[in-house]
Amino acid sequence: MILLTGASGFLGKAMTERLDNLHLDYITVGRSTMNTVKWDLGTKCTSVLAGDTVVHAAGKAHMIPKNAEDKADFYAVNVQGTRHLLEALENNDSLKKFVFISSVAVYGLIEGIDIAEDALLLATDPYGNSKIEAEKMIAGWCTKKNIEYYILRLPLIAGKRAPGNLGAMVSGIRSGRYLSIGKADSKKSMILANDLANFITNIQGLSGVYNLTDGYHPSFKELEHTIATFYKKNEPVALPLIVAKLLGFAGDLIGSKFPLNSNKLKKITSTLTFNDSKARNLLGWQSHEVLKHWEVE
Repeated sequence: MILLTGASGFLGKAMTERLDNLHLDYITVGRSTMNTVKWDLGTKCTSVLAGDTVVHAAGKAHMIPKNAEDKADFYAVNVQGTRHLLEALENNDSLKKFVFISSVAVYGLIEGIDIAEDALLLATDPYGNSKIEAEKMIAGWCTKKNIEYYILRLPLIAGKRAPGNLGAMVSGIRSGRYLSIGKADSKKSMILANDLANFITNIQGLSGVYNLTDGYHPSFKELEHTIATFYKKNEPVALPLIVAKLLGFAGDLIGSKFPLNSNKLKKITSTLTFNDSKARNLLGWQSHEVLKHWEVE
């Protein structure tokens, strides 16, 4: 029996679809009445949760906090929520495996090539820090109880109606309101939601922390071309880098209401890729290239 948190989220939906296709037994935990167990992880659970495998996908997504309350939410959901989950599993004697959906945000990097799991965890933002704390908590708890654990550090996730920055790119290109920047040759690690869901249902091997990617790391230009082709749109107009930098400086002065600032521009124009050879060698991780297999919608 699999216990899944975050079933209503983007990745959670991919997981439930995969579990249904395999006719595997599972229960979901969350605030919505659509869950098998209706429980807000922000509060303590008064009963023991069942399941021999836990997939903990619930969490506050990566976003820029606008105030102190937003920052506190990352801790409340990602750290305190994980603590409450572990407390509810404390007396579950059938639990054998724990899978935690983490993020490459823990490395705290804007640029870098082929970053492996032994890199320093330099995140200083609330999201990255909350994931670091949750990782440490899970690893310690599972080690103490002799439970297999797999902490999966994920990059950008592609799938049908992807949310976040990728979803914004899709929406912009589809509507014709998207501008490419410079040569758009910066590369980013990505992963397909379906590949991840398939992998998690069969995951086994050495406990530990693992990066997962599609093994190709497409450029922004390639992503733009893939999306434009899917919607039969023209290639996005390219904004000269010097103009983008001037707009970034303007955004620094204007504030969060402006769509671009220097930090965002740095992220867009910098290559950031991760090494997943550990997962391939020790867990048998296999992937499809996002550009060739991504179902945009």
